[in-house]
Amino acid sequence: MSRIAVLGLGAMGSRMAARLLAAGHAVTVWNRTATRTEVLHSAGAAVTTSPREAAAAADVVLAMLRDDDASRDVWLDEETGALAALAPGAIAIECSTLGLDWVRILAARCAAAGRAFLDAPVAGSRPQAEAGQLVFLVGGSADTVALAQPVLSALGSAVHHAGPAGAGAMAKLAVNALFGIQVATLAELVEAIRRQGFDAERALDAIAATPACSPAAKAAAGSMLADAFAPLFPVDLVEKDFGYVQAAAGAVDAAPMTAAARAVFLRAMREGLGADNLTGIVRLYRAAVA
Repeated sequence: MSRIAVLGLGAMGSRMAARLLAAGHAVTVWNRTATRTEVLHSAGAAVTTSPREAAAAADVVLAMLRDDDASRDVWLDEETGALAALAPGAIAIECSTLGLDWVRILAARCAAAGRAFLDAPVAGSRPQAEAGQLVFLVGGSADTVALAQPVLSALGSAVHHAGPAGAGAMAKLAVNALFGIQVATLAELVEAIRRQGFDAERALDAIAATPACSPAAKAAAGSMLADAFAPLFPVDLVEKDFGYVQAAAGAVDAAPMTAAARAVFLRAMREGLGADNLTGIVRLYRAAVA
């Protein structure tokens, strides 16, 4: 049993904390909106009022947050930041999908403080978090990955060590960009098929049977056809991640496909679709021909 602090109880963090409790770990939680701690507290988690307090007695401090700004505040705030309280021998694990530059800064700050650090973002969404089937893409030293393996294994079905600090973050951004670009293209094609008078479901069944269609694209097509846009991976978060990919690439010209797909998601946000699942961008093309 490990003493684990979970910082951030959004859709993913709350489910990950619940899995750790179910696995028998001693879990302490913190969330900016305190009401989100209530269910976990009822299930046996300790609740603290700051990231620093949560980290003080933990063997592992795991963060699952929205973006770079939230991560910076949680780890490095002068009064409440978790890093200052991290005990010798404890491991800081940042599971959020973040920008590469910020992850490198955080890794350097942990190294300067003599604390172990992993960037370990996940592939998977709410159902995978609930089932303990997340896939971890991890950056950091092999020794630290080995030490964290029991905790990560309680949450996921696979742990892939991508390389040194930052490699996990970069791999996750690549995964999200690849998925987002497929969805952006598929949304156009679904409505092009419909505009020509063909049965989109029948056509997509045929397309899904070919090597060109990934399992993720097949699932996205099903969401579009069913008008099922409950936010597993919302449009606004996809757009955020595309921005991080562009920053890592260094220039728009270095990532033109990313830039083009990001523009679609920005348009969807302007049209009020930011809270939809990313597959909701298909509605942009329906409106165009209505």
